[in-house]
Amino acid sequence: MALKLPHPLVLLLGGIVVAAALTWVLPAGEYERRDDPATGRQVVVAGTYHRVEAAPVGPFATAVAVPRGVVAGADVIAVILFVGGAFVIVDRLGTFGLVIGGLLGRFRKRQLWAIPVVTLLFAIMGALENMQEEVIPLVPVLLVLGAGLGVDAIAVVSMSLGGAMIGSAFGPTNPFQAAIALQLAELPLLSAGGLRLLMFLAGVVLWSAWTMRYAAKNRVEVIAPPSASSGTSAGKHTLIVLAVLVPFAAYVYGALQWGWGFDELSGALFVGAVLAGLVGGLGVGGTTLTYLEGMQSLLPAALLVGFARSISVVLTDGRVIDTILNGLATPLSHVPGAMAGLLMIPFHAILHVPVSSVSGQAVLTMPVMVPLSDLLGFSRQVAVLAYQTGAGLTEMVTPTNGALMAVLLAAGVPFNKWIRFVVPGVLLTSLIGVAAILYVLAVGA
Repeated sequence: MALKLPHPLVLLLGGIVVAAALTWVLPAGEYERRDDPATGRQVVVAGTYHRVEAAPVGPFATAVAVPRGVVAGADVIAVILFVGGAFVIVDRLGTFGLVIGGLLGRFRKRQLWAIPVVTLLFAIMGALENMQEEVIPLVPVLLVLGAGLGVDAIAVVSMSLGGAMIGSAFGPTNPFQAAIALQLAELPLLSAGGLRLLMFLAGVVLWSAWTMRYAAKNRVEVIAPPSASSGTSAGKHTLIVLAVLVPFAAYVYGALQWGWGFDELSGALFVGAVLAGLVGGLGVGGTTLTYLEGMQSLLPAALLVGFARSISVVLTDGRVIDTILNGLATPLSHVPGAMAGLLMIPFHAILHVPVSSVSGQAVLTMPVMVPLSDLLGFSRQVAVLAYQTGAGLTEMVTPTNGALMAVLLAAGVPFNKWIRFVVPGVLLTSLIGVAAILYVLAVGA
């Protein structure tokens, strides 16, 4: 009998309770921190770990951490709701049916070959701006696409969110992973760019093949998407698509050039949604009601992000985050150089369970791993590549990743079924990172 895990919300609540229990078991400790002008963040200072007064988190404080986590994730929750409302409007107008129908027409005889195309598109977005939460509102549309291709929800999540996470992990331009880690390692932003580009391409190819293999073995009945509204002209459908695509394009450019965040994306998509509704003939009242309906449908998924944030809130309150980091990092200093470089991958993977933010993990670990790399006599690139591989790929596995749990909930994929599919794929894909580290160790790059 297959193990059936509880609802994602129950899993996250259990994680919050476990985190609170750890604050009673682990000794409290902290690293000193300094302001880093290159990243604008506070980073730890290597070699400064020390014990501090214990601060165990009690039952009531644990309960209070839940709404505090929701508040901490407010910008992410907002973008899920705002983007979700916009896409429901476009879907209601029948525009998505038209777009998906056109895509399916190109792959009518080779439906599974749409998987690498979709995977590449999401991987590019992951490489450009660490796309994750933005996938949540797209799930209903992606499920329609999957039905037209004859693939199930697991394949849909794999080629979309999985593809985005592959791009985020291996992409040379991700400002929230590669870029921030390279800055903290005091390496040029495009250093080893060719190697990372090769890792990105290898990751996309390997992940696409893994997804296609699963999809071929688990075909489902093909269901044609609903046809577009006959009352809307092709020109209007084009304007509706542009109303939601232009804000996304502006957001990607703004994130790379001006440091835009989720607030700017929410605002841009809000304007785009209103324009789409008015162009599509819903009127002010119809646009408003449809927008609110779309936000309401994504509220459970959005709240999962806040619940996931509560875990880090509890661990931070209990002063044990740095203790976990020190406990994992100290043994690496007693391991031979090459082995230590490879062991940094599982180090980052394990640490990413309690530290679910990739950028947060970078500022926490790089100041510790970089001096360790210098001490053991190998390139700092090894520390960065291990971080990208360990933390980046663990995003697809850990239940503390609110975006993952929200996408699975929206797609109706049980976590245990996802784990059975994704863990072998993650282990296989991690070999790309292992190969890159061995190459850097061999050539001393």
